[in-house]
Amino acid sequence: MQVKITDNSNTESVMSVITKQEELTPIKDAVVQAMGKNVKVQGFRDGKAPLNLVEKQLDPQQLQQTFLEEAINQMYPQAVREKKLRPVANPEIKIKKFVPFTELEFEATIPVVQEVKLPNYKQIKLKKPEEKVAAKEVNDVVENLRERLGEEKDVTRAAKNGDKVWIDFTGKDAKGQPVKGAEGENYPLILGSNSFIPGFEKELVGAKAGEEKSFTLTFPKDYGVTSMRNKKVTFDVKVSKVQEVIKPEANDEMAKKAGPFETLAQLKDDIKKQLQQEKNRQAGMKYESDLVRKITEKTEVEIPQLLIGQTVDKLINEQKQNLTHQGQTWKEFLEQQGKTEEEYKKSLEPTAKERVKASLVLSEVADKEELDVTPEELETRIQALKGQYQDQQMQADMDKPEVRRDIAMRMLSEKTVARLAEYAQK
Repeated sequence: MQVKITDNSNTESVMSVITKQEELTPIKDAVVQAMGKNVKVQGFRDGKAPLNLVEKQLDPQQLQQTFLEEAINQMYPQAVREKKLRPVANPEIKIKKFVPFTELEFEATIPVVQEVKLPNYKQIKLKKPEEKVAAKEVNDVVENLRERLGEEKDVTRAAKNGDKVWIDFTGKDAKGQPVKGAEGENYPLILGSNSFIPGFEKELVGAKAGEEKSFTLTFPKDYGVTSMRNKKVTFDVKVSKVQEVIKPEANDEMAKKAGPFETLAQLKDDIKKQLQQEKNRQAGMKYESDLVRKITEKTEVEIPQLLIGQTVDKLINEQKQNLTHQGQTWKEFLEQQGKTEEEYKKSLEPTAKERVKASLVLSEVADKEELDVTPEELETRIQALKGQYQDQQMQADMDKPEVRRDIAMRMLSEKTVARLAEYAQK
């Protein structure tokens, strides 16, 4: 087999393959044998007739088509391995010459990633920060517990900070049109909790049960929903009930009500432990992300636009799934973002490019470090994941080849990042 590579660009290669008859004959024999399993040849038992006689019973056009498919399926990956190419998608195949079944020449146009030029990643250092839980953080959780365990008592007086008010509200824009998401019925709100947009809770301080209020607020410039930033909305609010929240004292009795604790000190120790675990988890994720980004920024590689586009599509599919769980449509989401679908796709390209580049970096480091995931390691992880699900269908999905591949790739990435972290902290 003769293989020649021509680079159309840094992200596309053309591979020409010329094969010999001795390479094609075994493929043809295997195809004839497979297609002739149900062919009956007079004078021979099923499956025992010579291949040349079986071939005469087959449709020539179908035989040639099947042969070409099988030959390319075998020759293409072999040629890719020989030339050490990095395909990122299926190739475009053109048959240049075919003389049944003695000569075959084909050309494959392949989206590829060329050389990934890594920096000296073993010398890149990054100190892992130490996270500590402050006493105020523990006390804040205790205060939240006091609020949750508090007794709620209806009052007729004016509402003040710390009270719970039950409200019906609607929001309208400057044209008097309802603002989606800016409405609620029988909604409980703790005044002073700062859980609504700035200014909303302050407007309700002093209100009594049965009172109606109308006020206009401007949404913050950094508000999560892009289309609502700096937008003026007029709220009509009716207070149906005002309740005083009588918090229990922060003592041993409250600790017993909060969980399996005998003393307030035990409760605080448990809170501190939980907060520390979460801080460590968040800090670990950020550290790994920062480390990979630091190495990625120093890496040189040309990324095919095809890969970026595929990753954008994946990001959008993930977003659509999240929206489905939240009960929001894709159209509503785009309206909130103030973008068309094409504009939103464009806005995701930098994120997609960074994700693709990081993936290529980790793959290259894994190769250089000769890291791998053993079948035993993969099976252990899959069994652990199965144990997290009660649904039998979800457990069965873990055995699908594509799912197992994804899990193995994640495990390899974890190993690679762990190795980089070892170098970074030496």
